[in-house]
Amino acid sequence: MDNFKKKTTERPNLEYMPIRPNWTDSTKTMAAGSTLPLVGIPRNDEEAGSYNPFEHRDLSHPTSSTETLVHLLKGSLGSGILAMPLAFLHAGLWFGLGATIIIGLICTYCIHILVKCSHILCRRAQIPSLGFADVAETAFLAGPEGIRKYCRLARFIINLFLVLDLIGCCCIYLVFVGTNLKQVVDFYTHSHYDVRYYILLLLAPLILINLIRQLKYLTPFSMIANVLIGVSVGITLYYIVTDLPAFSERKAIADVHHMPMFFGTVIFALEGIGVVMSLENNMKNPQHFIGCPGVLNIGMSVVIFLYTVVGFLGYLKYGEDTKGSITLNLPVEDLLAQMTKLMIALAIFLTYSLQFYVPMEIIWKNVKHNFNERANAAEYAIRIGLVVLTVVIAAALPNIGPFVTLIGAVCLSTLGLMFPAVIELVVYYEKPGYGPFNWVLWKNIFLILFGVVGFITGTYVSIEEFSQHLEEV
Repeated sequence: MDNFKKKTTERPNLEYMPIRPNWTDSTKTMAAGSTLPLVGIPRNDEEAGSYNPFEHRDLSHPTSSTETLVHLLKGSLGSGILAMPLAFLHAGLWFGLGATIIIGLICTYCIHILVKCSHILCRRAQIPSLGFADVAETAFLAGPEGIRKYCRLARFIINLFLVLDLIGCCCIYLVFVGTNLKQVVDFYTHSHYDVRYYILLLLAPLILINLIRQLKYLTPFSMIANVLIGVSVGITLYYIVTDLPAFSERKAIADVHHMPMFFGTVIFALEGIGVVMSLENNMKNPQHFIGCPGVLNIGMSVVIFLYTVVGFLGYLKYGEDTKGSITLNLPVEDLLAQMTKLMIALAIFLTYSLQFYVPMEIIWKNVKHNFNERANAAEYAIRIGLVVLTVVIAAALPNIGPFVTLIGAVCLSTLGLMFPAVIELVVYYEKPGYGPFNWVLWKNIFLILFGVVGFITGTYVSIEEFSQHLEEV
């Protein structure tokens, strides 16, 4: 997410929220199982051209373009930056440099696709704004007759992968905290307890902090975490750039079978597609989001630059000794380095509850109708159960590298690459079409295949790494 990974402390709640479009009584029908009315959406975009969704957004506290840029940076810069040197280890110094930039551009382009399709669907259906899952459901609902019945499935899959992504990120956070705490404690106490014990010790405080149900009460934790992570990354860069070795001492290109680990880690670090629709929907001037240069282009350029620099310099500095979190490479005997690790651990711990908020909200909104009189007790029980689940998973798989790759390959290649391409194919099917030589079709097929290859290879290599780690234990 702060999105450590990716991932963000202010990731939006993308679960369905009621909307009040200008449906006419004569067009109200419901698709099977849909939460949205299936209206007579104009197949001719000129008919809907007079409707400007931006003018119909009722926002009590809209964000300026500058504020949105800050939120985008905040949501995209996180723990993924600490894993970027490990990604370069799996790719090689120069191949990693070029490939990170290319993957970053592809991820940014896919975000453009999603936002652009959202604007088209808002005009066609005369809806002021749409979330990520809403975009998918509306696209299928207004698409060709044969796929309309899958509109609810599209929503379900996106929310499922969002939950898996964010729960996985929570697990990664716990591994980050546990490994950094272990290194500091081991040095000063000369003990060598397994990292699993440190992860399990986090259970009680995690349960207490995640009993807080209101997001506004978690905001101070986010502010503290942002300060701590900013200071920590700055100090880490100071150590990295001190006495850098020659470029020739590092591999230019790594072995091919390591490339899936690189792909999954970079996707995990760079992919912030979950936050963009919420940010765009709350802008005072949403037309500035994907304009030129636009908030999105500026923000993602900064993100790609920072992640590339940290990955390149981190691997150049530590080479084959690069660890899953670059902070673990800092000298154990240096007090400033130890303070940095503790600050990182505290920042990630405080961010856990904010990352946990969104999957909990998605799950609760889908099950709360089963509880009436004891709804509060049920919600608290689910919260505690999910926290326990993340701690158990993190303790069972305390290897950061494959964990990061697995989440990036499974969830984010799906959400960030495949789904935007599928949505555009559906939206463009009848109007405006796929263009000369069906270039829109071929372009999206490439994006889908790119995501599928990353999904399969990244998942396979991650599971293989986990297996090897378990055998060693």
